[in-house]
Amino acid sequence: MPRLRIDVVTLFPEMFDGVLSSSILGRAAAHSSQQPAMVEYHLTNIRDYSTDKHGKVDQPPYGGGPGMVIQCQPVWDAVAAVEKTAPSPPKRILMTPQGRRLDQKHVEELAQSQHLLIVAGHYEGIDERVIEKLAPIELLSVGDYILSGGELAAMTLIDSVVRLIPGVLGHPESTEDESFSVANDRHLEHPHYTRPAEWMDLKVPDVLLSGNHGQIARWRREQALQRTGQYRPDLIGPTSNA
Repeated sequence: MPRLRIDVVTLFPEMFDGVLSSSILGRAAAHSSQQPAMVEYHLTNIRDYSTDKHGKVDQPPYGGGPGMVIQCQPVWDAVAAVEKTAPSPPKRILMTPQGRRLDQKHVEELAQSQHLLIVAGHYEGIDERVIEKLAPIELLSVGDYILSGGELAAMTLIDSVVRLIPGVLGHPESTEDESFSVANDRHLEHPHYTRPAEWMDLKVPDVLLSGNHGQIARWRREQALQRTGQYRPDLIGPTSNA
C-alpha cells in the first residue's frame, strides 16, 4: 500500500509536534530497515503566506460582530503551495462544526486515501469565498460542540485514520472488533479486564478465565450488545450495520 501523505494547513503548526511524533502516530511515520514509514506528515503555516508586513491573516467580519475571520488569500496561497509539491491532487478537508459529523465508516473510507490535505480553521472561521474556490472540499466535524480552533479536530481525524493503515497497530486484528467496527456490527465494544483476577473485591468474570474460546466469544458478543443498548441505543436497529 502506498505511503499516506497528510498535509495540515494551520495557523498553529506547533500544536501538532508532540502529537504527530508520539505513540502510534509517531511510529507510523518512523522509517527503519525493518519497517518503512507508512505515513508522512507535513505542516504548513498560513501566516507564511500573509502579504501583511506583520504576518496578519485575519480581519473583523463584514456586517459587524465579535471575533476575527481568516482572510481568503493566505489560505488559498498556502493550499496552492502544498498542492504544487503533491504528485496527484489530494482530498481536501476543512475541519468545521458546520461539516458532516465524522463516523467510523467514513474514517475507514478516508484511510484508503493516498493524500489528505486538512485545513484547520480558527477564530470565527474562514472567509466563505475561499471555501467556495477550494471546491471540491469536504467539510468535516468531530461533533456537535465548539472548539477554539480546527487543530484539535484535525489531530482527531489524523489519529482515527492513521491507526487503520495496515501494519500501524502491529496486530492485524486490533481494529476488527472495536466499537463502531464492521466486525462488531457498528456496536460498542465489550468490556475489558486484565490482572489481577480480583481487585477491591471485584472479580474478573469467570468465563474469561475458563479458557473456552467459544464461550468467551459468545460472552463478548452478548456484553457488546448489552452495553450498546445501555449507552448507545441509537446504534441498535436496521441502520446499525450500514
